[in-house]
Amino acid sequence: MPKKPAERTDRSAVRSLLRLWPYVRPVRVRLFTAAFVAVLASCLSLVIPLILKWMVDGPVADRDPGGVWLGALYLLLLGIAEAVLFGFRRWLVARPLAGVEASMRADLYRHLQRLPVAFHDRWPSGQLLSRGTSDLMLLRMFLAFPLTFLVVNSATILVGFVILFAQDWSLGLVLLVPVVPLVILCSVFETKYSLVARKAQDQTGDLTTVVEESVLGIRIVKGFGRHRSQALAFKALSQRLRSTELGKARLLAGIWALITTIPELAIGAALVLGTIQVADGSLSAGTLVAFLSTALALRWPVESIGFLLAMSQEAATATDRYFEVMDAAEEQETAGARADAPKPPAGLVFEGVEFRYPDAEPGSPPVLARIDLEVRPGETMALVGGTGSGKTTLTALVPRLHEVTGGRITLDGEDIATMERARLRELVSVAFEEPTLFSATVGENVLMGAEGADEEQVRRALAVAQADFVHRLPKGLDTEVGEQGLSLSGGQRQRLALARAVVGEPRFLVLDDPLSALDVHTETLVEAALRRVLEETTAVVVAHRPSTVMLADRVALLSGGRITAVGTHQELLRSNAEYAWLMSGAEPGGGGLGAGPGDGSLAPGAGAGDGSVPDGARADAGPGGGPVPADEDPGAPAPGPVAPGSPAQQNPDVTAPGPVTTTKVPAEEGTR
Repeated sequence: MPKKPAERTDRSAVRSLLRLWPYVRPVRVRLFTAAFVAVLASCLSLVIPLILKWMVDGPVADRDPGGVWLGALYLLLLGIAEAVLFGFRRWLVARPLAGVEASMRADLYRHLQRLPVAFHDRWPSGQLLSRGTSDLMLLRMFLAFPLTFLVVNSATILVGFVILFAQDWSLGLVLLVPVVPLVILCSVFETKYSLVARKAQDQTGDLTTVVEESVLGIRIVKGFGRHRSQALAFKALSQRLRSTELGKARLLAGIWALITTIPELAIGAALVLGTIQVADGSLSAGTLVAFLSTALALRWPVESIGFLLAMSQEAATATDRYFEVMDAAEEQETAGARADAPKPPAGLVFEGVEFRYPDAEPGSPPVLARIDLEVRPGETMALVGGTGSGKTTLTALVPRLHEVTGGRITLDGEDIATMERARLRELVSVAFEEPTLFSATVGENVLMGAEGADEEQVRRALAVAQADFVHRLPKGLDTEVGEQGLSLSGGQRQRLALARAVVGEPRFLVLDDPLSALDVHTETLVEAALRRVLEETTAVVVAHRPSTVMLADRVALLSGGRITAVGTHQELLRSNAEYAWLMSGAEPGGGGLGAGPGDGSLAPGAGAGDGSVPDGARADAGPGGGPVPADEDPGAPAPGPVAPGSPAQQNPDVTAPGPVTTTKVPAEEGTR
């Protein structure tokens, strides 16, 4: 279950919120105008006590009904003016702040597209979603209300105290006494609330992740009957978030109670003292009424401090969470090739390539170590290896989804580290093992491989991928495939992913086991069509089955993070024990195989690295030799008939295998 503990940062709320200035600056005029209008409206409310003083000491004392009505008219006009000004303030900020939120969300999305794959491997998607939705909503609300009213209420309190001291300085001092304890309480509250607010927002991101995973994996949840366990996991996270939110509510209730109670006590003391002064004749009744009215008018600006501080802390943590993503380094373009580096041959070349994941433990061995491999122009190279050997990682280095940590990769003699990513990814097309489709039409998904492709190219790509089922869909190419293409079968998704890879007729093609989800008959048809495409491009194909290997001119065996053998399929079958084991699944040791599974060693007499058999060496000679071909072993069963369209018929160099006797691999030898 994803958990991201809240950590207190040294950055204050003010410093965090100041990072919003680049987004606020374009609308600063309207924001400042709105703040000025709000201050003016709030100060108008402080004029009301002065009118009340005039009415009490004047028309009321003189028993003048006309003066009372005139005072009432003044109060009505002030109320209308205050309401109009506050409405105008809201109109001023609504549109620009919606634009600020949209701009920040667009920048976040754009930045996420430019972050390296390693970043997305580390971050739960729910955390990113919550930053792009609820956090940005909090920021918009802060800019629209708390930010303005922190300024407005501060100005109102300042002007109000000036009026209070002007009425009676002794009573003003009574109301000034609570300021010191209130400042201390607000400081303590701000410190505690910031931690709880961050914790709640992080837990919201965790909850979003669980919901997203449950929705996307609904077939697994239902298929294994795990709805109860998923519901319990969701309930546990919900309870954790509920406890945190209740902690926030307790803090807010505590500060609100204290901020309300302490000023009320001061107002009560001022009332008693003022009444005594009126009785003594040292203070007029109108002045006392005006003083108390002004003090009561200041209740809301003072009491709202806790509420505004709480929203400001939530906005500050939302800002920190937003910029945690925005501060992540984007994929960097490496400028300039090494002047002293010899120009490599054309094609796709790996020179001493090493790779270690960014989050790997210091000193841990690299995933790939000293990969040296040359794929000649127009050649198809099959990449074979056991599960977890690094095949997918190696292919991901070609389009720079990950950056090599040592060595270099060149395309037609040009180091990919010096190429702009946009240009590199126009030259290299990829099809991943897990076909990912987007919530768009079939045509839009295919055209992601080449935005400018015409209808003929799309038709050709669909034909190569044997994706003619598209034309039987309700709207053909305009059919919406739904989220992740789950309305299609696995084989259909894989064929569309393959069509997307070949639609642009790329110069370099990287296919990661592109036929794994196809049935045998469809696989044969796709292979026949794909073979024509591969003749026109330089390709690396990750293969797990002999039928896929037959698409390649040569095969590279990846074992232990290194290329241990390169050669044709037949050469490696005869000379490399691990390759023979991977292709047949039979235990090496029978027939003179001199290597255990997974060690990547070559049989005695085999050429190092290329898998070739030296002149004069027999495949069946002595212990440690390779498997004996059926046509050289008089005791071997004769090969059966070759099916039309099979790899053996399409490639005359391939010998159709006879029946294979498999033996159980011991656990200590067969574990990969």
